[in-house]
Amino acid sequence: MPRLFTGIEIPAEVGLQLSTYRGGLPGARWIDPQNYHITLRFLGDIDERMAEDVLSVLGESRRRDPVNVTLDSLDTFGGSKPRTVFARAVATNGINDLQAEQERLVRRVGLPPEKRKFTPHVTLARLRDASPIDVADYFATRGHFRKLIFTARRFVLFSSRDSVGGGPYVVEAAYPLG
Repeated sequence: MPRLFTGIEIPAEVGLQLSTYRGGLPGARWIDPQNYHITLRFLGDIDERMAEDVLSVLGESRRRDPVNVTLDSLDTFGGSKPRTVFARAVATNGINDLQAEQERLVRRVGLPPEKRKFTPHVTLARLRDASPIDVADYFATRGHFRKLIFTARRFVLFSSRDSVGGGPYVVEAAYPLG
């Protein structure tokens, strides 16, 4: 049973720049730069038949324009119990429309609706027992985040092994944008 999700790949040169934010945070498990991505729709552990349906329906995507992506800041999920450090992507119409279309397509083949609000981001680290003070210190020492901009010319269907996240991820299919 594959664990699948759709996403936007991060170009190697952008990943290299993001990787400079690795380190200096106790309790962080840093994601390898080659596994950086923006998740559009987590599909989860699905059976082979559903995976084939998803593969097929994503090919019906009408979104054909490339998507401009801007990463503009570092942030964290988890509030007083931080669990993730990430680079925030600006929620443009292009990214939001692409994600909404994928949501509609995968629901059409029978997957339940996504319950979480879509927040486009690139996970840099997963945190375990990191204190809010350590996270605040980490952000304070990182200085100004220089915007990173790229154009996504495709979205992909990724698979991953059953784990706590972080890869390795495999591109199962690619769908052009533009």
